[in-house]
Amino acid sequence: MPEREEALEALTRAGLNLIQQALSIYDSDLKLAVWNRRFREMFDLPERLATSGADFTETIRYLVERGEYGPVDDPEQAVRTRVAAARTFQPHYMERERPSGRWISVEGAPLPQGGWVTVYTDITEIKLQESLLRARSEVLSGEVLANAERLAQANRALAATNAALEEAQRELTEMEARTRLTTEMMPAHIAHVGRDLRYTYSNRRLSQVIPGRPSDILGLTGREALGDEVFARIRPCLLRALEGEPSVLEFTAEDSGTRIRSAFTPDRIGEGPINGVYILSMDVTAETQAREALIQTRKRELTAQLTSGLAHDFANLLTVILGLQGRLERMDLSEEGRQLVAATIAAARRGGGLLDQIASISGKRALNPVATVLARFLSDLRLMAGPTLPDGVALEIVMPDPIPPVMLDAGALQDAALNLILNARDAIGGRGGTIRLTARAVRDTWIEILVEDDGPGFSEPALEHALDPFFTTKGGVGSGLGLSMVYDQIKLAGGTVRIGNRPGGGAAVQLRLPLRRADEPAAPMLVLLVEDDPDIREAVRGMLRAAGHSVIEAASADEALTLIDLPGVGLVLSDVNLPGQRSGLDLAAELAARTHPARLVLMTSLPPGNARRQSAEALAPVLAKPFDATQLAACLGASA
Repeated sequence: MPEREEALEALTRAGLNLIQQALSIYDSDLKLAVWNRRFREMFDLPERLATSGADFTETIRYLVERGEYGPVDDPEQAVRTRVAAARTFQPHYMERERPSGRWISVEGAPLPQGGWVTVYTDITEIKLQESLLRARSEVLSGEVLANAERLAQANRALAATNAALEEAQRELTEMEARTRLTTEMMPAHIAHVGRDLRYTYSNRRLSQVIPGRPSDILGLTGREALGDEVFARIRPCLLRALEGEPSVLEFTAEDSGTRIRSAFTPDRIGEGPINGVYILSMDVTAETQAREALIQTRKRELTAQLTSGLAHDFANLLTVILGLQGRLERMDLSEEGRQLVAATIAAARRGGGLLDQIASISGKRALNPVATVLARFLSDLRLMAGPTLPDGVALEIVMPDPIPPVMLDAGALQDAALNLILNARDAIGGRGGTIRLTARAVRDTWIEILVEDDGPGFSEPALEHALDPFFTTKGGVGSGLGLSMVYDQIKLAGGTVRIGNRPGGGAAVQLRLPLRRADEPAAPMLVLLVEDDPDIREAVRGMLRAAGHSVIEAASADEALTLIDLPGVGLVLSDVNLPGQRSGLDLAAELAARTHPARLVLMTSLPPGNARRQSAEALAPVLAKPFDATQLAACLGASA
């Protein structure tokens, strides 16, 4: 490479030497970087001043001492003045007569990376022609000649200015190209609209932020580019920005289900007029899903704190009431008395069931997502829901397009779907009708479950309060917890619930859950299963072997450590509580100390929030007991 660079430098210098003008380039430190032979010859410079790194100040001092700039009273002051002028790096053009009587033009321009390029042109012949023209012309007035001279000089200055402008234009073009490249790389839609709300600039990211919209929107109005629904959402923000008020809006594009955050900034310089609006839009669907799940978890924790004490006290009271009523029931009472006792016992038992439902929505329930095949899930749902429907009420379950396996808390979704089907059954009543459940994917973002019925639909109070706990339209028959439990389960998973009425009559409930594709199952491996309960060990061994894994077993941590160095052990699946001096946590610490390559998964029946379980979760993935083969496979695949 050095030889190639030297050859290239030699070619460049040879080309510069062919130029009839003198040329010099000084860097930002005013050290000579590039020059040609004509530069040295024009000013008769010694070799030390025509070499790489020669100092500009020393060159000026040499020229001042030789009288290049005419007689000066203070040579050092003259040097300082010219060096200071050079350090301003301002473009300039000038013409001057040298001591030899020859004239030169000096054209200087700053470089983008710092430094100077200066071109010196011998214009003696031009000056002689101007002098001859003035001396010999008897018809042209002195005024015309002076104007001609000024025009020629102005033309030369204009040519220098044009060159500077062309260089500035080139720099602006490069800057614009870099800016556009940067905006195209941003994971957001960046745009500008004029006062007529028509796009004057846009990167090509709109279709990624709002699926289904075009990428090339330059020249389109906001309504044409975004559609009526989205444009109606953002139009107030655009109008406020045109009045000078910036804002941020977060909204959902109904067609795609995408959650979008947009910032609107007035296009204004200082106190000048507002020329339009800059728009920055991002897809925040995943962020919103995570935020909703976190908010719902916090709500659950707060509800648990508020209700746990009350539930405990009420449970004690109901236990006392049931005990007393049981004693009364065994006494010799009249028929009316026995009926009163039976009614009291039934009411107390119903209160106990209600407390169980309250506990189920306020307890610390954790999500348990597993790989779920929706077609199989819907088939199982039909088998479970079918027997609960009376004659005259039909259940239609459809999935228009196949959906690949996804990660869902299948148990929670099954509870929610059954709840909606039973609610629809009760709404239809004896009049008969159809319950329709439709499952579909929405733009690879959501799994949508839509349940519709032929009943009377939601009343106005129900539309407003149906998702609130204890709200019911069934009088004393319902607890009012059904839809609120559905809402709680779906929100915990980062999804949404919407209720409404169909245009033709009947209710419609829409559930949307984040679409997360299932991980590939773990590849077959040798598993060391550590479990002291022989029945559990036998069940888990069967699950592992059914998934293609080989299994060796241990009943304690000490026994496991004697087997861990067997060739090929790729996974240790251990219970947290083990007999003897060492627990599953101690086994995990020992494996980490040995830097053993096998992966570790811990099993436990301890409830969420337990200190021992939290310690286990800090060490390795935790599989909560009881679990089935699907949950085990999902855990091993996720930890791979």
